[in-house]
Amino acid sequence: MPPLTRRNLLRSAGVFALAGAATTVGTLPAQAAVRAPLAPTGFLHGVASGDPMGDSVLLWTRVTPVPGATPGSGAGADVTVKWEVAEDSGFLRVAARGSVKTGPGRDHTVKVIAGGLRAGTSYWYRFSLAGATSVTGRTRTAPAAGAPVDRLRLGVVSCANLQAGYFTAYRHLADRGDLDVVLHLGDYLYEYAPGEYQARDVVVRPHDPAVEMTTLSHYRRRHAQYKTDLDLQALHAAVPFVVTWDDHEFANDAWSGGAENHTEGAEGTWAARRAASQQAYAEWMPVRFEPGGHIYRRFAFGSLASISMLDLRSYRSQQASSIVDPAIGSPARTLTGEAQMDWLLDGFSRADTQWKLVGNPVMIAPVRFPSTLSSQEIGAVEQLLGTTTIDGVPYNVDQWDGYTADRSRVISHLRDNAISDAVFLTGDIHSAWACDVPADPLTYPTNGASVATELVCTSVTSDNLDDILRTPPRTASVAVEEAFKAANPHVKYLDFDSHGFSVLEVTPGALRMDWYVLSDRTNPASTSTLSTSWQVTAGSRAVSRVGGGAL
Repeated sequence: MPPLTRRNLLRSAGVFALAGAATTVGTLPAQAAVRAPLAPTGFLHGVASGDPMGDSVLLWTRVTPVPGATPGSGAGADVTVKWEVAEDSGFLRVAARGSVKTGPGRDHTVKVIAGGLRAGTSYWYRFSLAGATSVTGRTRTAPAAGAPVDRLRLGVVSCANLQAGYFTAYRHLADRGDLDVVLHLGDYLYEYAPGEYQARDVVVRPHDPAVEMTTLSHYRRRHAQYKTDLDLQALHAAVPFVVTWDDHEFANDAWSGGAENHTEGAEGTWAARRAASQQAYAEWMPVRFEPGGHIYRRFAFGSLASISMLDLRSYRSQQASSIVDPAIGSPARTLTGEAQMDWLLDGFSRADTQWKLVGNPVMIAPVRFPSTLSSQEIGAVEQLLGTTTIDGVPYNVDQWDGYTADRSRVISHLRDNAISDAVFLTGDIHSAWACDVPADPLTYPTNGASVATELVCTSVTSDNLDDILRTPPRTASVAVEEAFKAANPHVKYLDFDSHGFSVLEVTPGALRMDWYVLSDRTNPASTSTLSTSWQVTAGSRAVSRVGGGAL
């Protein structure tokens, strides 16, 4: 039999009859996503901003200059797009303007750094070409370096599979009007073909193209399809994003030399596929990244907080195949790569901010599997977390658990340098966690102090444990959660079932995350409800529950 992998589990269900592919388009403000035909030309994929700094912000759009210049087609001539940034929505006080050339070489996407702006200031922006004008977006620069900041509020999201549901989580975030930044921790889109990964085997919205994406044209078309979602467009237009990638922007369980969901030869070379995915990502995402550079980077928000965004796919060694293999803890094996590790540790030591936040695509807190789980529960958790049973033991080889030497370097650095207020913000595993990060999990909490904390957000739409078990939410999963917490006392909160988003508030006194859950990811009008709130008080290195109302 083939090995038990996420790809085999997904494909074992077969390919289902699909409705015809459709896309969405609309105008702001935020509204529930509806299906409608695309207009032939113009700014069909919305506007976005990202990577805010004290004096600049990146602006993004995509223009369709003629009807045939569709994403991934390579058609259409070069054109020059104008852009402008203003201090008011009527563009009476223009702060910056310019023009930029784009064409089929970058799929008619536009990225520009708008500089010379004032720190900690809201701006409006738009694009124009030949009489067509984009919707107006709103963005905000970061506070000046070292400036006192009373509060920073972020939306936190990951794992948004278009086939599995509607992006109503994005709509709820866009409607808030109080966010400084949206932090997207990876799996912004998924590589699978229709019928391979969806909501309890029901394809809510089929992927375009109708194949697993492996070529540059595929990746461009898939990015374009996601950018036609009205709720995603609304959030991009309302708040600047800070993003990093995880594996599904490339292929499942990607590493530096391949991926679990890549067949060398039949799907081309891994080098070509990775290059194609990175080029499309650079073109279609509001991020200060171009192929040949690196996506790990750091942002400061005054003296209050810094955010270090990690890349845990490009440099990692292949996932371990055996927990008894001494290589699993070998310093020769790496998750981050040497240069990124040095950069991360140096950022902790030299930080000029109180809170050291880390955009962490995969979980760093250790997770031991309970011995009390049934075979069905073990299989479901393996599928959810992307883990593997090796030598008879379930193990998180795709997370920091599979790269223990790198994790030890981080933990030792935090402990030995008495660094406080380090918080890992994590996605990937379609579940909500609030954890201490212990110096030694075997002696925690008696003699093993916590060196940091970790807060994990749910998926926007991707399958959770109840979906995999085919049970109602908050039924069969509850006993599994309790077993995990009993086996891992540093895990204080765990929800394996919910879909939604998180809101993170940072103040000098405490950092707090609220988890919001959707009533139904397959309903474009889904409501959201506050599920729980956890905080890290300044200097505590520990999570604690918060009562009271929502942020």
